[in-house]
Amino acid sequence: MADLKPLIVWRYHDGGLSPNPWKVVIFLYELNLPFEMRVFDRSDPDVREKEPMVSLTPNGRMPVLEDPNNGMRIWESGAIIEYLVDTYDKSNRLTYTSPRENYQLKSWMHFQMSGQGPYYGQRTWFLHLHHEPLPSAQERYLNEVKRILSVIDKDLTRSGRQWLVGDKMTFVDLMFVPWNSLLLPFMTPTGFESEWKEKYPKCWEWHQRLYGVESVKKAKEFAEGSVKADPSATIELKSVEEIEGR
Repeated sequence: MADLKPLIVWRYHDGGLSPNPWKVVIFLYELNLPFEMRVFDRSDPDVREKEPMVSLTPNGRMPVLEDPNNGMRIWESGAIIEYLVDTYDKSNRLTYTSPRENYQLKSWMHFQMSGQGPYYGQRTWFLHLHHEPLPSAQERYLNEVKRILSVIDKDLTRSGRQWLVGDKMTFVDLMFVPWNSLLLPFMTPTGFESEWKEKYPKCWEWHQRLYGVESVKKAKEFAEGSVKADPSATIELKSVEEIEGR
């Protein structure tokens, strides 16, 4: 796709902490699409009331994708990924067209957007960013993290598949990677890796397969490069043990 103009991904200036822009970057690499990233300064309290933000997204959240090849502008990471797959996955390598599999894909996509993302986000907020410690909220969202992993594990165990839908990796598998990749370094106490392996083994194996995908590796390197390029934006995160006073 060398004749394509680069697609534009907007994100906040946050040191690469937010997983959703990197979710989009995975797909840009997976589909071999040229792109550039543009950054809003989150320290500006009025950034959501200014151009170009007000024209990019009514919600004031990132990421936003602009495609200069056809004038499209999409906000919300799930909608962006649907657009990328519908527009640029011409061989249906990451999807299925049959109604049964198609609606299974949609079910997992909505589960990621309404379940994994919000609950993991709340776990991160109450653990690292809330102005006062709230142990009950921290525990609630850690339990929700475990529930999400158990849902995936039980389904993979029941089906005997390696992937969530069908017999190949699809876009919904990749959608879960960025948030799951933050579990061990930022959201869970020491020893959670062993708990994940023991209690949710099929989910662990699935995550490891995804972590070895080339587009995931490239997106991770891109995110790490962004942090190194501008360390002033990096949010310093403590260990769970430090936060909980152990």
